[in-house]
Amino acid sequence: MYKLKEIAGGVCASEGFYADGIAAGLKPNGAKDLAFIYSDGLCDIASVFTTNKMTAAPIRHFETKGEFRTNFILLNAKNANAMTGKAGIADIDEILGEMKLRNPQIVNPLMSSTGVIGVRLPKEKIISASLSFDLSSRNAVAASEAIMTTDTYAKTIAYKVELEDGNSFHIGAMAKGAGMINPAMATMLCFITTDADVDAKTMQLILDEVTPLTFNAASVDGDTSTNDTVLLLSNRKSGAFDHAAFKDALYKIMLHLAKLMVADGEGATKLVTYRVDGAVNNRDAEIAAKALSNSLLVKTALYGEDPNWGRIASTIGASGAMCDEEYLSIWFDDICVYKKGEILFDETTEAQAAEVMKRDAFGITCDLGLQDGSFTAYGCDLGHEYVKINADYRT
Repeated sequence: MYKLKEIAGGVCASEGFYADGIAAGLKPNGAKDLAFIYSDGLCDIASVFTTNKMTAAPIRHFETKGEFRTNFILLNAKNANAMTGKAGIADIDEILGEMKLRNPQIVNPLMSSTGVIGVRLPKEKIISASLSFDLSSRNAVAASEAIMTTDTYAKTIAYKVELEDGNSFHIGAMAKGAGMINPAMATMLCFITTDADVDAKTMQLILDEVTPLTFNAASVDGDTSTNDTVLLLSNRKSGAFDHAAFKDALYKIMLHLAKLMVADGEGATKLVTYRVDGAVNNRDAEIAAKALSNSLLVKTALYGEDPNWGRIASTIGASGAMCDEEYLSIWFDDICVYKKGEILFDETTEAQAAEVMKRDAFGITCDLGLQDGSFTAYGCDLGHEYVKINADYRT
């Protein structure tokens, strides 16, 4: 057996990890916009990236490196360094090259970016500001704040994992994301650090198992970014590891961050859990659940707190999943409004369902009544503020 204990520290919770965030002048008003994560030992790496074919330069830069270990990641907001071609990759090499010259302890550094697409990095600002980095700093919150774009709060979490034999390890993370979230293999940006004694191959296997149930199950607006990145780094300093405990901790961390990003969706007022049961298989359940979390008609009904179950049924029917109205049942939390062909949506149940929809978080469950396939997706509502934020995004 093992115990998971939530602790402070975010990406600095694990032994040997450091981070901070500063203002480089990329954002207005002196807001933090440049960060680093540093380990005093080399790290094994596992990664998951966007499936958007217009991959940003930082991801392309990473993919040219082959198998390697690192101890440093440079992070910037306000500029995605996407659609910048070979020049965007060259800019990364120049920036990281300058950092290595000044800090010989930095090995195989990486860069990750978020922000506006189609603009070259302001290299001079980034290089100049990085002179003030203190690699001994443990300010995980500042680092998380520095990668925020339209996020309204920093997103961090960490666990201490206590094993039955008395040994322990730590795992911590930070993420940003509030829009362009319908990740097809990752999320906007997420960085996870651990001192668990786990190699890259094992981490990659576990990360690949956990991602579909967490970040891949979250949607704000149905769009997939050019920069979606999850990096999992282990410096192995604890000397401790347990496969089941590590997977459980990683799952809880990634699910927590996925829900935070959905709840913080641009203009969002509600976090909704869509559970589809009774599908012919898990894949069909996933198709139906994600169709619900992405549907603009469903999202706007959520914003209006309208228990329009017909939109839910219609979305499932259009999703491509096998379904039949004679077997379908729909609940808003524990209020059943439609059951196997019978409409239960009268004045009383409508009022009860409407009360459910006034909550900040609730669930919509759909039982397709066919076999035992199931999947859970996470989404939010869509209102006027989303349009306002994205109409003004570049300014």
